[in-house]
Amino acid sequence: MHAFRPLLRKSLFNLFAATLAAGALLAPRIANAEALLLIEADTGKVLQADNATIPWYPASVTKIMTAYVTLKAVKDGKITLDSMLTVSPTAASQSPSKMGLRPGTQLTVDNALKMMMVKSANDMAVVLAEGIGGSIDGFSVMMNDTAKKLGMTQTNYVNPNGLPADGHVTSARDLGILARSFLRDLPEYEYFVHIPAIRFGKRVTGNFNKLIGRYPGADGFKTGFICASGYNLVASATRNGRRLIAVVLGANSGTARAVKAAQLLERGFSQDNLSWLRPSLGTVENLVPIDASPPNLREEMCGGHRKRPASDDDDALIATNGGTSGSASMTGGEAQVTFFTAGLQPPLMKASELMASAPAAAEPVVVYTGPTRTGAALVAAVAADTDQQNPPKARGKKSRIAKKPDAGSDAKSDAKRDAKTASKTAAAKPAATKPDATAKSDARSDTKTAAKPAASKHAAAKPDAAAKPAEKPVASGDQAAKPAKPKAATKPKPAPNNS
Repeated sequence: MHAFRPLLRKSLFNLFAATLAAGALLAPRIANAEALLLIEADTGKVLQADNATIPWYPASVTKIMTAYVTLKAVKDGKITLDSMLTVSPTAASQSPSKMGLRPGTQLTVDNALKMMMVKSANDMAVVLAEGIGGSIDGFSVMMNDTAKKLGMTQTNYVNPNGLPADGHVTSARDLGILARSFLRDLPEYEYFVHIPAIRFGKRVTGNFNKLIGRYPGADGFKTGFICASGYNLVASATRNGRRLIAVVLGANSGTARAVKAAQLLERGFSQDNLSWLRPSLGTVENLVPIDASPPNLREEMCGGHRKRPASDDDDALIATNGGTSGSASMTGGEAQVTFFTAGLQPPLMKASELMASAPAAAEPVVVYTGPTRTGAALVAAVAADTDQQNPPKARGKKSRIAKKPDAGSDAKSDAKRDAKTASKTAAAKPAATKPDATAKSDARSDTKTAAKPAASKHAAAKPDAAAKPAEKPVASGDQAAKPAKPKAATKPKPAPNNS
C-alpha cells in the first residue's frame, strides 16, 4: 500500500491542479457569488481561496486601514492616544452609521478609534483622517502609500470610511495582507479590533462582528456593507496558539457573512488527516491578482425583492431553499459545520445557531467626549454625555413628542441595535425599541432611505446632534428656531401623529 502512496498523491495533485486552473478561468464570471479567503496569521499560508483576487468594494472594512494608519502614527510618536481631535462640519455630515456629534465637539484619538471600530462610525473615521492627514484627501494619500508598502496591489482608497466612491476598491487577498500586517506591526494595539461593546452616555452598542463573544477564540476584525459590495467581514480567531484570518466578501446578510467566516475558521482549525493530499496554495502575497471590474451587487442586496432594507446589522437568518446563491451555498455547508464544531461549547451547534445566540456577557468599554479622564472626572464626563442625550423634559404631551427621536445616533438607523445590545449587557439600559437601519450605515449614496423621515419634524424639535438628518449639515439640524412653529400652530393641543 505504501508503494502506491506517491503515485496516488501525484494523481490527486494533478486532479486538484486541473480543478483549480478551471476555477481560475471561470473566476471572473462567478465573481458575483462571493469571495472567500482563509490564511494563517503568522505564516500567511493560504488554506482556502475562492475569488480571492477579484477586485471588490470594501465598504467599512476600509476602517481597518484607517485604524492601521492612525495607530502607526501613534507608535511612531507623531500623535498620542490622548491627542485631541475636533469634529468638523464635514465629519458631522457623514451618513450613518455614526456617533452624531456636533461640529466643534472634541474627543481623544483613543475614543474616536473605539467608536469607529465598534459602531463603524463614519463620522469618527473622518475625524481621525482630518486630524492626522489634514483632510480626507490627504489621509487617503497616506492610506494608499501604506497599502503600497504592504503589498496590497489591488487596493485604492478614496476616503477613510468606505462610503461609496468611484475607484474605492480592494480584494480579499489585500484584506488578508492588511489584517496580517495589523497583527504583526501593531500587536500592542490589537485590542481595538475586538472590543465587544461600547457605552456612550446611556447608549450601549455591540460590535457588528457577530463572531465576537460567540465563536470560540474570535478576536477581530471588522465588518462592512454597501449595496454594491454585499456583506463583508474580515475575522480572526485563535485556538491552541494558532491564529487564522478569514475574509468573506459579498455575503447576502449580516448573519450569512458571520456563518461563512465561522465555517472557514472551523475548517482551518480542524484536524484534517488528508491535508497532505491538497496542493499548496502558497502564501497570500503570492496569490495572482485578476484584472477585472468589481462586481456590483446593488440589485441583489438592495433591490425591491428584499422584504426590508439591507443593513450592516442584519439579523436575518439564512434561507434554506429558494434564496440567493449566497444563501444556498451557506445552507449546503451547515452539516459540515455541525461536525466541525463538535466538542465546542455548546456542542454540536450549527454555525447559524451559534451566530443567532446571545453573545457572552461583557462589560462595555466606556467612551466619552473631551480629554482623557479618570476617576471622578470620568464619571462627570459620562454624565455630561448622558445629559446631552437627555435634554431637560418639557411639560405635558409636548415633552413626549420631543423626546421620541432620541432613540439613537441617527434616527432609526442606530436605535434598535443599541437597544438590543443594551438588553443583553448586564449593566446596560435599553436604549430604544425602534427598528434599525444601521447599514444605511455605509450606504447613504447607495440607498436613499438613509434620509427617511426619521429626522423630520420631530428631529428638529430636539436639540440633539444625534437626531439630525443624515444629508443636512449638523448646524442646520440643530437650530432651535424651528421648534417654535409647532408651538404657535398647535395652541390647543399638538397633533398626535405629525411625522
